[in-house]
Amino acid sequence: MSPRSAARALLPLVVLTLCLAARVAAQPAGTVTFGVHVTLATRWLDTSETEAEITPFMIYYALHDALVKPMPGNLNTPSLAESWTMSKDGRAWDFMLRKGTRFHNGDPVTGEDVKFSFERYKGAGAPLFRERVKEVQVVDPGHVRFVLHEPWPDFMTFYGTSASGAAWVVPKKYVEKVGEDGFRKAPVGAGPFKFVSFQPGVELVLEAFDGYWRKKPSVKRLVIRGIPDEATRAAALKRNEVDIVYFINGPIAEEVQRTPGLTLTAMRTNGVFFLEFPEQWTAGSPWADRRVRLAASLAIDRQAINEAESLGFSGITGNFIPRHQEFTLPIDAHPYDPKRAKTLLAEAGYPNGLELGEFTAFPPYNSMGEAIVNYFNAVGIRTRLRTMERAAFLSAWRDKKLRGVFVGATGSAGNASTRIEAFATTRGLYSYGSIPEVETLFAKQIQEMDRRKREDMLHQIQRVIADRVMFAGIWENGFIRAFGPRMEEAGLNLIQSFPYAGPLEDLKLKKQ
Repeated sequence: MSPRSAARALLPLVVLTLCLAARVAAQPAGTVTFGVHVTLATRWLDTSETEAEITPFMIYYALHDALVKPMPGNLNTPSLAESWTMSKDGRAWDFMLRKGTRFHNGDPVTGEDVKFSFERYKGAGAPLFRERVKEVQVVDPGHVRFVLHEPWPDFMTFYGTSASGAAWVVPKKYVEKVGEDGFRKAPVGAGPFKFVSFQPGVELVLEAFDGYWRKKPSVKRLVIRGIPDEATRAAALKRNEVDIVYFINGPIAEEVQRTPGLTLTAMRTNGVFFLEFPEQWTAGSPWADRRVRLAASLAIDRQAINEAESLGFSGITGNFIPRHQEFTLPIDAHPYDPKRAKTLLAEAGYPNGLELGEFTAFPPYNSMGEAIVNYFNAVGIRTRLRTMERAAFLSAWRDKKLRGVFVGATGSAGNASTRIEAFATTRGLYSYGSIPEVETLFAKQIQEMDRRKREDMLHQIQRVIADRVMFAGIWENGFIRAFGPRMEEAGLNLIQSFPYAGPLEDLKLKKQ
C-alpha cells in the first residue's frame, strides 16, 4: 500500500475522532493556548543547554530575550542590544545594551548578565565558542565586548541566530541566588511573558510582562500545552480548547483544512530531515560500505511520502542544509530506484538483503518512519520501526546511543558552516564521525574573510559529504500549523523560516 493510500484509509477514523469530540467552552478572555506536538522538557525553560534544533525556541521567544535574534524581516535583529560593531581587524565585537530593559523580577539587564549567560552556555555551539572566543569584557553596565582569538566572520551567525542559544540572557544574581535547579523550577527571563507554573511534560503557563521593552503583549495569558497525539491536537483545536496547533499532517491536515473556522498554514523552515548512518564509522558494519548507504537512499520514494505526510509542502533535497541558507550548495536527492538499490546491496555482498534491526523515526514524525521502513523492507533492508519521545531521542543522539539507521533533523538557523559544524565535524554535538578532508577545509573556511573563498570551500565540503553519502537528505520540512477562529494574528508567518508563532508579543485575539 502506498503512503497516500494508507493515509486515505485512515481518513474515516480521523473524521470520526474529530466529529465525536464534545464541544467545550471557549478559551478564557485574553488567553491563547497552544497545542504543541512534543512533551515539554524542563530544560527548555533554561537557555543554557540549547541543542542544535529549533524546538526550545518556541518557549524562548515567550519567556526569555536575546541580545540579537531573528525577527520579522531580519535574521540578526537588535533586541536587548540596540547596536553592535566589529573592530577593523575582526577580533572584537562591541554590543551596546538597550537602556531600560529589565528581567521579570525587576532587575536591570546588564553587561554582567550577558557575560554570565555566555559563560554559562553549554549547548550545541559551546565547543566552538570556547575555541574562538578569548574573553568577554564588561566595559560598563551597558557595554559588552567579545574578544576573539582570530577573526571569525560567522560570529554573528552563530551568536545572534537560533544556530545557538548563546545570545539569550538570564539574570546572574537570580540564578546565583536560587541555584541551577531553582532556576528551572521558577525561571526568570526578560521576554514578553513571565513564568506562572509548569507541569513537566504537560503544560507551561505564562502571563504578559507589561514591562517588556518592545511592546506590551496584547494577550494576557499564554498556555503551552503538550499534546503529542496528532488527532488529539486537531480535535482540541476544533473544540476551541486550544487556539493554535503545531505539526498536523496527512489526512488530519486535510480534515482541518476543510473545517470551517480553522486556518491551515505551512512554513518551509530551516528544518531538514535526513538519514543518519551512525555505524558508517564502525569497521565491519554493512553501513561502512558506501553502496549500502546509497542503496538505502535509493529505496525511498521521497515525493510519495511528501504528498501523503505533508500535503506536498516539503521540498525534496539531497543535502542536510536548507537551500535558502548562506553558502548552501543545492544538491538533488537520489532518485527513487528500488531496482538499483537491490543491485547495490548484491554488489556489497548482500544478495538476499540484510538485517538492520530497528529503524528510529525522528519524533513525532512516526508515520514518515513507517513509510521509510516499508520502502527499506521492499528492497531487502529488513527492519522494524522504533519510536521515541522527543527529549529522549535527542538525548540519545547527543550521547551517541542511537545505532543502525535513524532519521535526523534540525531546524536551527545559521548558514552552511553552522550546520556542518554541528553534524559533520568532530566538535559537533550530534556528530558521530567526520571525514579528514572536511575537517581540514572547515578549519580553513571558518576564519576566511573573503566571502568567495569561503563559499568555494563550503561547497567543496558539501560535495564531499554528498559523494560519501555521509547523510541522505530527505526533505526541507514544510511544517504545517493551524489556528482557530479566535485569532486575529497567530504570528505563524512573521519570522522567516521559523516554524512556530513569533514574536509572541505580536499575537492578537479578535475582539469579542
